[in-house]
Order: sequence, then structure tokens, then C-alpha cells
Amino acid sequence: MLKRIKTVTRTRFKRTNFNSFFFFLFFAVVIWIFVQFSKQYNEVVDIPVQYINVPPNKLITKNNPQTVKIRMEENGFKVAWMSLFPPTLYVDVSKTSEEGGKLIYVFDENRNEILGQLNIDFENNQFVKDALTINFEQKKEKRLPVVARIEPEFAAGYAGAGELQVQPDSITISGPDVVLDTISSLYTKPVKLKKIKDDFSGSVDIDTSGYKDITLYTRQVNYSMDVEKYTEGNVLVPIEIINVPEGLEVVIFPKESLLFYQVSLKDYNKVTASDFRVVADFRKTREDQDFIIPEVVKKPEFTNNLRLNEKKIQFIIKK
Repeated sequence: MLKRIKTVTRTRFKRTNFNSFFFFLFFAVVIWIFVQFSKQYNEVVDIPVQYINVPPNKLITKNNPQTVKIRMEENGFKVAWMSLFPPTLYVDVSKTSEEGGKLIYVFDENRNEILGQLNIDFENNQFVKDALTINFEQKKEKRLPVVARIEPEFAAGYAGAGELQVQPDSITISGPDVVLDTISSLYTKPVKLKKIKDDFSGSVDIDTSGYKDITLYTRQVNYSMDVEKYTEGNVLVPIEIINVPEGLEVVIFPKESLLFYQVSLKDYNKVTASDFRVVADFRKTREDQDFIIPEVVKKPEFTNNLRLNEKKIQFIIKK
């Protein structure tokens, strides 16, 4: 009986003290952590860095600091949080000054921006260094013409009134010498337009595929073209023989030809036969040749797609 009482008492005592012990131990640890972390600490914390807004004529090299050190005088909770989950400091390279071939980012001069990013104050927290020194390479600059890959397909009876306009027609780029020396022009991304009847315009990106370490100062250009309805007209024009050697008489036939042209409706009534000049250049013939290919050497600027009804002009030499 006595043994049974001792056994039951011992079991209850162990269970009761075991639970109580761990409860008070956990409570004591929580209190200790709270007390310890409530104290002020002076610790150095590493903050990761990313460089943004790099000027297009500069290249940030790879051997630059990836972190900056901040000496914190804060309670333990703040220090622990910043150590475990440090926010990223985005360094605006455009706000640096150039000294001795390096870029200098002064922390105090960018105080407000840093405060907004890191949510710290400069009274209890100070950067170990006053400024961040950034290594860079100066890029070479080059201005290149833009070649527009715009393919307009006009509806029947319509055509472009003049050339396709591109603005800007040239772009400045920067990059390493070895890369820039291989580039002579920039091309837009291809654009295909179909069944066009009206003036058109738009914007298109520069095609940068295949280019590495190249920075474009402008990545997009605008294009436009005036479109007009055209009709076909024709006039009968004389054919003039030129460059006949002195003392030689050359007779050509026919002496005139129909000339077909395309012109906008608004300019149709402006065209006359005297606006054109067609010549047969005797100097371009061979000894065994008895014909000359006629050429249009003068025309109004607002006409295009010219063609002569006579493709060959026969000639004879009178002796």
C-alpha cells in the first residue's frame, strides 16, 4: 500500500513539475528576448545596392560594391530585422559627380531619397563611408542613320506623294569601340501596311536584336507619308537625237512617241508635252547596232512611273 502511494505521488509530481517547468522556462526566455532586444545596440549592417539611371554614355563595370555598410544605433528588433531582411538601396547614378575618373555618390546629398527607401533616420544611423565610389567605363558615341523597314501596299489607283518621312532620321548610340565600328546604320522593326488610301503615320521601335552592350539615346522613330489618288495620262513628245559626231547625219524613226505617266488628280491639268524631254543618245550605240534606247531626261516632279510607247528608236546614217 505504501509503495502504491509513493508511485502515484511521484508520477503526479513529475507530470506537474515537467509542464510547469517548461511553461516558466518559455515565459522566461520570452521575457529575456524582449528585454535584450529592447536594448540599444550599435551594429554595422550590410545593405545591398543596385545601380539605376546609368547615363547612356557610361558603362558601370562589374567590380563595384554590391553592398554598403550602415552603423545602426537602434533597438535589437530594428537591428535584427535589417540584418535578416535588408532593403535594397537603389543608387541613382545620374545624381553622381565625376572625380578622378570615378563617379561619386554622396549619401548626405541624397538624404531624402535614401530615407524613403530604407526607412531610417540619419540621427541614429550613419553610413560607414560618406560616399560610394563607382567605377565606370566611358562609352564611345556614334550617330547613325535610320533605315525604315516600312512596306506600304497601296490600294488600286493610290500611291505615295513623295518619300516616306522618318523622324528622327538618325540616332545617337553609345557602346564599346569594337561593337560600334561594326554598325553603319540602324534598322526599324518591319511594318507592313495594306490597301492604303489615306495619309498614314505611326511609330516603330528600332530593331536592337543582335546588338550587345549598345545604348540607344532614342529607341523609337515616327514615320509618315502623304497618300493621293493617282491617274494615268499620256502626251505625244518629240524624240531628240544627241551626241552625233560632227560631219555625220543620222535620221531616226519614229521621231516622236507617246509617253505615259502617273499623276495625282489635283495635278493632272498641269501636265503638258513641253514639260518632258526625250532623247536618243547616239554615243550609247555599238557598231553592230541599228537602234537607240530612248530616255526621259526631263519631267515634272509631280509625275512618276514614266514609260515610253517606243522602246527602241531605229536610225540610219546618211552619207
